[in-house]
Amino acid sequence: MYAYDEFDRQIVRERVAQFASQVERRLDGSLTDEEFRPLRLKNGLYLQLHAYMLRVAIPYGALSARQLRQMALIAETYDRGYGHFTTRQNLQYNWPKLRDTPAILGLLADVDMHAIQTSGNCIRNTTTDCFAGAAFDEIEDPRPTAEWIRQWSTLHPEFDWLGRKFKIAVTASRQDRAVLKGHDVGVRIVRDADGETGYQIYIGGGLGRTPMEGKLIREFLPRAELLDYLEAILRVYNLEGRRDNKYKARIKILVHEIGLEKIRADVEAEYASIVAASPKADLREFHRIQAAFDAPEFADLPEVSRKLEQAQANDPDLALFVEHNLFRHKHKGYASLTISLKGIGQAPGDANAAQMRAVADLAEKYSFNELRVSHKQNLVLPHVRLDDVAEIFAVLKAHDLATANAELITDIICCPGLDYCALATARSIPLAQKLSRHFGDAATQKDIGELSIKISGCINACGHHHIGNIGILGLEKKGAESYQITIGGDAGDQFAIGELLGPGLPETHVPEALDKLIAVYRRERRQGETFIETYRRIGLAPYKTAFKEIADAFA
Repeated sequence: MYAYDEFDRQIVRERVAQFASQVERRLDGSLTDEEFRPLRLKNGLYLQLHAYMLRVAIPYGALSARQLRQMALIAETYDRGYGHFTTRQNLQYNWPKLRDTPAILGLLADVDMHAIQTSGNCIRNTTTDCFAGAAFDEIEDPRPTAEWIRQWSTLHPEFDWLGRKFKIAVTASRQDRAVLKGHDVGVRIVRDADGETGYQIYIGGGLGRTPMEGKLIREFLPRAELLDYLEAILRVYNLEGRRDNKYKARIKILVHEIGLEKIRADVEAEYASIVAASPKADLREFHRIQAAFDAPEFADLPEVSRKLEQAQANDPDLALFVEHNLFRHKHKGYASLTISLKGIGQAPGDANAAQMRAVADLAEKYSFNELRVSHKQNLVLPHVRLDDVAEIFAVLKAHDLATANAELITDIICCPGLDYCALATARSIPLAQKLSRHFGDAATQKDIGELSIKISGCINACGHHHIGNIGILGLEKKGAESYQITIGGDAGDQFAIGELLGPGLPETHVPEALDKLIAVYRRERRQGETFIETYRRIGLAPYKTAFKEIADAFA
């Protein structure tokens, strides 16, 4: 993992001291709420429905055991004993008091963490594959590239006050596990015909009220040119993007309005001017960063663990866990292990302090002191010996973290919704809990197979509902909560925005509607087909017909 140097630590400590002074002035009335708002947003502090919310940055989702223990301490001391892991691989505290936020930021700084650029109109946390550095199908570890971008973008003076927030994702795998085309800029690590490693660049993706798929703007970009090219993209967006309407101030709108060819020409022209004005970029800084991500000292192990096989034979729960929550590792005898924060009936993404400490202990003992946060709101132990899986499972089970549902129907992505968020128009957590219980039977989940449900409590789409195989959007309609259902969304290589099935339904009708849709899949699927594969083959019409029965009954 990358370790902060003294320059990093100085930036963070100075920001903590600066914000402590700002909080003090807000509390004594020297700053009005309007004056304080942009200052707190620059430090990840939101004012939600019932309390402040502090969003902690977890760059590209990578954590050490020490950092997770510190977050557990903060949850116990300054919150209500838990934290919420988000779809941007960050963590949110939902109940901090304003007067305590400088102390929280101080504790974060003690372990090289902060809340800088987790809010506001700036370049947000760069995200990547939660299996980065471990995945069997990656060209290289994408974390050094993500860290390179983080260091370049942190407090970048030219991009500190953009028209709107700006999000970048990086992946290095054949299978996209970073929602590449759902970001303002997507960076895919590739090799050209000569074997040179570089980047494929996508631009103009995004969700929210106007979901759009990112478009390929550069087929191959040599590695040394990445930061200059990103700077060119940001400059074009900053200069040409709309600022008259905050809902149209995203780069996806600019791409849509002027077209891909025009923005490509503008970016290339800006890039040429950057290159002409500065010495040729080199890779010394990238290589310095890359050295911090040297692979752990993996043991030479057999490909198959007889110890794990025997333990599975004696424990059906462990066998189910292995089937669904283990991901193939690039080294023989190892696996990456998904720790589901989606226990049946639980609030997706939440972990209490005791659970955080238990996972930290496991990371320290079994996973080279590394763990990850996934954009699916789960935790990952990236480097686990197969021989150790049974022991890890026993600890997880004791802390209610052993749910074997990764990628299944109860592995639901869900935003905080109207229970917390001031922007939300409907609750999302209670619906996620209801659906989790509704489909929670292990045999039901196994029969349905891989299926993603994603729920948002408003059109801002923090729950990624547009790209769920089944997406659910909660809205307010005539003073009541109403839930629209979309189908056919996909966050991966075959990126797709879901199709709306019909009018919104009350929360009470949503489980029945999903039953109807899944019944179509069960009836029409071919051997081995997943839900989304069947949908692509048979199309929207059968699902619309099934949904209409529910909609007509409600109407």
